[in-house]
Amino acid sequence: MITVLQSGLEPKTIEAGNLTAREALEQAKVKSLDRVVAVKINGEAQDLFADVPEGAEIEPIYLASDEGLEILRHSASHVMAMAVQELFPGVKVTIGPAIEDGFYYDFDYERPFREDDLPAIEEKMQEIIKANLPFARKEISSEEAIRYFDERGENYKVELIRDLGEETVSLYTQGSFTDLCRGPHVPSTGKIKAFRLTKIAGAYWRGDENRPMLSRIYGVAFAERKTLKAHLQRLEEAKKRNHAKLGPQLGLFSTHEEIGAGMIVWHPKGMMLRYLLEDFEIKEHLKRGYELVKGPELLKTDLWKKSGHFENYRENMYFTTIDEQSYGIKPMNCLSHMLIYGSKIRSYRDLPKRYFELGTVHRHERSGVLHGLLRVREFTQDDAHLICTPDQLNSEIKDLLDFVHDMMAVFGFAYELEVSTRPEKSIGSDEDWEMATKALIEAIDETELPYEINEGDGAFYGPKIDVKLNDALGRKWQCGTIQCDFTLPERFDLVYIGKDGQKHRPAMLHRTILGAIERFIGILIEHYAGAFPVWLAPVQAIILTVTDRNIPFAEKLLGSLKSAGIRVKADLRNEKLGLKVREAQLEKIPYMLIVGDRESEREGMTPRLRDGKNLPFMTAEEFTRRISEDVKQRR
Repeated sequence: MITVLQSGLEPKTIEAGNLTAREALEQAKVKSLDRVVAVKINGEAQDLFADVPEGAEIEPIYLASDEGLEILRHSASHVMAMAVQELFPGVKVTIGPAIEDGFYYDFDYERPFREDDLPAIEEKMQEIIKANLPFARKEISSEEAIRYFDERGENYKVELIRDLGEETVSLYTQGSFTDLCRGPHVPSTGKIKAFRLTKIAGAYWRGDENRPMLSRIYGVAFAERKTLKAHLQRLEEAKKRNHAKLGPQLGLFSTHEEIGAGMIVWHPKGMMLRYLLEDFEIKEHLKRGYELVKGPELLKTDLWKKSGHFENYRENMYFTTIDEQSYGIKPMNCLSHMLIYGSKIRSYRDLPKRYFELGTVHRHERSGVLHGLLRVREFTQDDAHLICTPDQLNSEIKDLLDFVHDMMAVFGFAYELEVSTRPEKSIGSDEDWEMATKALIEAIDETELPYEINEGDGAFYGPKIDVKLNDALGRKWQCGTIQCDFTLPERFDLVYIGKDGQKHRPAMLHRTILGAIERFIGILIEHYAGAFPVWLAPVQAIILTVTDRNIPFAEKLLGSLKSAGIRVKADLRNEKLGLKVREAQLEKIPYMLIVGDRESEREGMTPRLRDGKNLPFMTAEEFTRRISEDVKQRR
């Protein structure tokens, strides 16, 4: 007998007897069979043409489900590889997985692929899809597979098979194209209805910068064309919001090859934005009982060995030698904070200690992953370390979750929480890890906030809660983190004197709220499309004169508004007002203050919002009150 499972329905039992998965579903009269792309047989995803053994449980995988979309996208990557192979003789194929919303495939060709190659590849893919070629699976010995790919010059496939170390492997063929793959796939290429190739990037083979550079072609695929259309519209909007383009256009920051990759140069407007954000953060921390501290950027390598960073994080660090002594440039701020705590005897009455530092750190990121402000080699973290008694952990973690909530609300971000557990590469005892993980989960459970578990992705010294915010386009960004650590206090012999007069070991929470300031600003640029709220705008208002005779009053108004603390500038050029307005809108300045003859006579201005709305005439005092209210309300 075979049991057929369907969500929301009673299981059905049918007679076994050399049935394929599709035949079994047909006999069970499974609903919407034309939308089924694969099955689970005893919980394992397999093709529709797979044989179903006696006594098995079988469940359909629908195209629109998460699993169905992953299978669709992986199948699309095979179609793309076939198209590329037909269009570019001699190309070598490597790997082509499904990813979020789409897929990619890496190719080795005599020249890098270009964006103008994509239309031809898409057209060829459409031909393959129209042909409705079936995906056929075949299992052969690894030796036979190696011979097959070696004869065709596919050395990357040969390497993969050898590294697998399996006696047999599976191959999938559609038409003239055969690929190494575990599967499953959609039944035929005709199931791929809605796709688009989106971009090309470089990628090292297996992520190793010492291996060949390949061309990676990205694509997206969905179950329906209307979903694809909506996704492509979001991509177009994301391009308009791209901080790497908007930042330089708005005069916020720049990067320079002669300085080095991953290093940011902040221009006056960008530095003002940073100042406003950092000043806001400092005040919020002081309100919550934090103390400001600062540690050096260079610390002796022996200290990094003591902390475990040298052993577990060395590939991300930079080192230098001074007076024959090795130093590490800090990738994190925790060591100095622990030394501050350990500089004197602490009582339980002194705890918790909350040390906050806007600390600049350096991390060795591969050049291929660097991107604008989002991935850099030098950045500043809103870093804090809370050292407390184990009994205080619960309330401190919940206070941090409240802090996260308050800060995300200021910027209008929804967010999600994820608890990451012990990774393979870690330090500390099983007991310490168990206590730290339990502390995080108990605190988050008591807040009744939803969260996911991310197995094996904690820091090397402790588990963590990661904060993933959602921006205006629904994209997720990992920013804040709360990490619970019993291990480093042990290694640095941190103690406090308890009520019993004895020494006890404190716990430590490493945490950021916004995360890296550079990354957060990059996210803000894209979230607001560069149109920052008034309280954050580097320039809050610009005075625009209609004629030269309005300049004397405009200069007087400029001084008055500056004295009131408003970030204002003036455009006094002898140009048409329409041109000045358009340029101010491109700069995304919140207020344009029009000064013509009428305004000069009445000693005021006519404000215009950057969205084109005109406000009534105001005096300098009235406008100052409006700006003050904007800042107070964080709008």
